Amino acid sequence: MIGPSFVRIRCLTPRGSTRTKAALFAASLTKVTTNTSGSGVVINAVPDRIGTPLTPGATKVMLLGAGELGKEVVIAFQRLGVEVIAVDRYPNAPGHQVAHRSHVVDMTDPVALRAVIEAEQPDYVVPEIEAIATEVLVDIHEEGFTEVIPTARATALTMNREGIRRLADERLGLPTSPYAFADSADEIRAATARVGYPCVIKPVMSSSGKGQSVVRGPDEIDAAWDYAVAGGRVKGGRVIVEGFVDFDYEITLLTVRAIDPATGRLATYFCAPIGHRQQHGDYVESWQPQPMSEIALGGATSVAARIAAALGDGHLGGRGIFGVEMFVKEDDVYFSEVSPRPHDTGLVTLGTQRLSEFEMHARAILGLPVDVTLASPGASAVIYGGLDEPAIAFGNVAAALAIPETDIRLFGKPESFARRRMGVVIATADDVGTARQRAGDAARLVRPISTSPQADTAAVATASREPEPQPAAAPEDLAQTRMTRRPPSPAGPPPSAGPPPNAGRPPQQAPRPDVRLQKPIRSGEDPR
Repeated sequence: MIGPSFVRIRCLTPRGSTRTKAALFAASLTKVTTNTSGSGVVINAVPDRIGTPLTPGATKVMLLGAGELGKEVVIAFQRLGVEVIAVDRYPNAPGHQVAHRSHVVDMTDPVALRAVIEAEQPDYVVPEIEAIATEVLVDIHEEGFTEVIPTARATALTMNREGIRRLADERLGLPTSPYAFADSADEIRAATARVGYPCVIKPVMSSSGKGQSVVRGPDEIDAAWDYAVAGGRVKGGRVIVEGFVDFDYEITLLTVRAIDPATGRLATYFCAPIGHRQQHGDYVESWQPQPMSEIALGGATSVAARIAAALGDGHLGGRGIFGVEMFVKEDDVYFSEVSPRPHDTGLVTLGTQRLSEFEMHARAILGLPVDVTLASPGASAVIYGGLDEPAIAFGNVAAALAIPETDIRLFGKPESFARRRMGVVIATADDVGTARQRAGDAARLVRPISTSPQADTAAVATASREPEPQPAAAPEDLAQTRMTRRPPSPAGPPPSAGPPPNAGRPPQQAPRPDVRLQKPIRSGEDPR
């Protein structure tokens, strides 16, 4: 095993496997400190080795959720010699196809979820989706059976928009849009009296835009309520009613909580901001870096650092990557949501960064150093299924890849829907504008093809439209993203390095892009 961990050795009637596992873990530690908490002893440790997969000493990670993001996380872990078990609700999910072992489990069923965790005995449980019986994760963490990434509490909070919004607003005082919660269409009507029109209605538990709609007047409330109830991940109809923010652009700030090798303590690192465009609440294209003013970038890093730190446990728990979504209006920044895992808009980092968001997540979990070096401007564009049927094929891939500096990831999902994300194009260039054009052009060239015996024509993909110019990305701003690119270096700068003079802004003339947007914020320090 490797990576800072909290293993609670239970003193009262523990299961034999848990006691044995904890004892073996403790024996492998190079640095151990103990303190008493709750019913047992917590060991804060930094193990010094990675085991060999499929052997008794393997370092084992279980991913809960094996979609396209989970698939990339599996690959990142395997490249580090980790044994990976992928769990999802349907067979042959993308992550199942590359993991050492896979399971099909209804993860909202606490009995089934606990059974698969106990059967596999992983060192780390890494949630990759929201639809999980989080009470099981809290229990296994308290029992010391395994470590939940980033923490069991963070997983429970971020699964529910109500929990994370109350944390951000009421506890941390972060700037947010006006909001209210409602349990019926009538309560939505009452909420709009405070929030105003237009407003956004979302289930408190959903993802990828499911159940989300914009309401512009009272006559649209009933339809929005029905759509939210149908799109929520769990039964029941609680929604959040958000006031509409007249923003210039949206960003995702990938925020990494990882061990600083110089101090052995948690530090906070920021990737270059990612701009993105949404349709119906789902991302269709993203690009990196997004031009921002120094004031807006400073506000964004402050918001991201505070929310990521709050989702930790004050010690070495809370490691990993956080996708912090924000709205930006001129120099003002508004917190929207946070995912304690790789973010779909971060797929662009497969081409733009020395380490992708998936590789950084794996490294941070294992207690290894991370590197947020931006290697090139780039963009991503979604490839949709375009068809409602299983086992479709894709044509014209060669033509798409003939566009300079493009790459394609086809996720391998076993069933297609017209608006299901089935792949993504990653493109790089000397500037963001060119990269966006390349990614969009390539995505439009890919053709989903029916493999049904009755099909006599090929459907053309409903991939993302011609990229729309972003209000903040004026020509002079896009020109700032042009840079002299360099081959990826074997290692980034030392973690203690300070920020470059133009921290946070893409350089106009520089031998290399920004490496770090801000000096790492140490665990225990005020991140503001």
